[in-house]
Amino acid sequence: MKRPTPPRLAKGGKKWQEEEIIDEVKEKAGKGGPKGKRVKPILDDDFEDDDLLDEEGLDIPTTIQASLSIARPPKPKAARPAQPVIAAAIAAPTSRANKKASHSNRGEQNRRQEAEPKRDRPEKIVVTGPLTVQELANELAVADTEIVKILFLKGMAVSITQNLDIPTITLVGKELEVEVETAEPEAEARKITEMIDVADLEHLIRRPPVVTIMGHVDHGKTTLLDSIRKTKVAAGEAGGITQHIGAYHVDIEHDSKLHQIVFLDTPGHEAFTAMRARGARVTDIAILVVAADDGVRPQTVEAISHAQAAEVPIVVAINKIDKEGAQPDRVKQELTHYGLTPEEWGGETIMVPVSAIKGENLDTLLEMILLVAEVGELSANPDRLAKGTVIEAHLDKAKGAVATLLIQNGTLHVGDMLVAGSAFGKVRAMVDDRGRRVDAASPSFAVEVLGLSDVPAAGDDFEVFENEKEARSIAGDRADKQRLSRLLQGRVTLTTLSAQAQEGELKELNLILKGDVQGSVEAIVGSLKQIPQNEVQIRMLLASAGEITQTDIDLAAASGAVIIGFNTTYASGARQAADEAGVDVREYNIIYKLLEDIQGALEGLLEPELVEEPLGQCEVRAVFPVGKGAVAGCYVQSGKLVRNCKLRVRRGGKIVYEGVLDSLKRIKEDAREVNAGYECGINVDKFHDWVEGDIIEAYQMVTKRRTLTLTR
Repeated sequence: MKRPTPPRLAKGGKKWQEEEIIDEVKEKAGKGGPKGKRVKPILDDDFEDDDLLDEEGLDIPTTIQASLSIARPPKPKAARPAQPVIAAAIAAPTSRANKKASHSNRGEQNRRQEAEPKRDRPEKIVVTGPLTVQELANELAVADTEIVKILFLKGMAVSITQNLDIPTITLVGKELEVEVETAEPEAEARKITEMIDVADLEHLIRRPPVVTIMGHVDHGKTTLLDSIRKTKVAAGEAGGITQHIGAYHVDIEHDSKLHQIVFLDTPGHEAFTAMRARGARVTDIAILVVAADDGVRPQTVEAISHAQAAEVPIVVAINKIDKEGAQPDRVKQELTHYGLTPEEWGGETIMVPVSAIKGENLDTLLEMILLVAEVGELSANPDRLAKGTVIEAHLDKAKGAVATLLIQNGTLHVGDMLVAGSAFGKVRAMVDDRGRRVDAASPSFAVEVLGLSDVPAAGDDFEVFENEKEARSIAGDRADKQRLSRLLQGRVTLTTLSAQAQEGELKELNLILKGDVQGSVEAIVGSLKQIPQNEVQIRMLLASAGEITQTDIDLAAASGAVIIGFNTTYASGARQAADEAGVDVREYNIIYKLLEDIQGALEGLLEPELVEEPLGQCEVRAVFPVGKGAVAGCYVQSGKLVRNCKLRVRRGGKIVYEGVLDSLKRIKEDAREVNAGYECGINVDKFHDWVEGDIIEAYQMVTKRRTLTLTR
């Protein structure tokens, strides 16, 4: 249908011919038309904004718009037959037809919204993740345009289909006086680590205890484990420090029966606190190693707190009793301050003096472990699908993703469908701690598993599913949530900007961290978070296990980041790409050095501070009037006085003036400085009220590099 030409402006003026417009509208409404013909009525939705403009793009006055509104006929309640233009759009869509259909749908939606009763605005909403503007508007019972307006006034331009993160949702709720509460989805809040179901009770059997060795660095944890296993693993460790978790099982003969114990070896360095905490969470018994010649140290206290928080029984191994200066009783006394009282002193904690080097009392220690395990009645159901925890994971060039899994319930078989964190895969092969291929792993055993699609995070729970489709779906959902979580963490929100504004200008150090295994990466990230970040902040763009790849180089070049490699290597072509792009790549194999360098880099971002540096002190011995002022005759008692330095005048312990030393003379001659033991004359332009006995303190302001102190 060809639209009637909009009315023209009257010649010689800018007034609208209102009567002509109203007549034309009546013609559109079917009340009359050119040459007596009836014109088909135009739907309200076809009446676009352009219909309210003349050919030159000028707005029709409000009075005319009101007339247009009055002139439109009321819509019948019954359903109208489809218009030819809509039918044509369905048969052969065109841009014009699509546009009309869109307007028609929008008009229908607006009419439905007007017909619906308005909901009261809630006092509180609960969100589990990001929401679009439309979804948030529905939750808050407001128009989506209202939310767009609020965010626009706050400096954020958003569309109604754009996702809003939780801080932004909270901001909108605050503006609308609605409380926003965050909650985890029920599926994620569900504890997968609930290892024993009601159905398992009929099939429970005794299982080997899982033991974690904990304690301070250099107290002999790895050596003790070596003595038990009769193999040495400390020689290959950088600096003698265990860098990642290992799991080993040993056979013990006790009461004419063969028993097994599974050991988790957690590193002793304080940076691996998170790994040690995870070890205490999956373990049944904690062996606390304390050196008899050193006593309780800070990491010893950390290990105790982790084990006690996990409600894990503690057996204390007082090591190095063969060394000079060993005082086992002093160690026992120190441990009583942390709730560990030895049995021989009336307590409940088993304490065994041992020598890892000479192998003394190791049999006694193992017997005590079996005794505690027997009291704990450790059991599991081997006839069910396996569940457990990822002890360690890394990416191997030849094998792909490799994960060390600790089975806590059920039995894991080759060919099982496995979901570990967000990683999914079919178990292709399993290798035990002695390098032998196995087809099944029963409860309490740790095995290396091949076949996962990705490297899971150390500490993730794993579970076996019978249905491959279900397993793949769960892994995909977890991956999406982790990806979204990382995006939200890296996004700058109004809340963080406000906090930065209060703290002053915030500087960032962009880092990309690649490590040999996921446990090391997690530990380093945890240590870096302990560095105070009020004025300078570490922005971790990527932290993962694996080689330094060309993709990492590209990301660092685009974001101005520094790449930190810990016990890892370059992928093919990555080193050359780093040189060409000018990316700074730092390689480390000792975590102490890594943390020192990062802290130094952060301190370099701090603005230097001005500090007062004392120069010297003198006493006023005489006052000489000169013109309208006075000169103080002084004796330099200590240090030196320097011309144009700052000075402070004290009289009777109180400061009477602070300013600048304008003139300094020595025997009527100008002097640049006067040292201790000499007399001099001092003149200050703005102070002449000298009194004999005044003390003048000279100092200067110097810039000093600021330092950061690691929080504990």
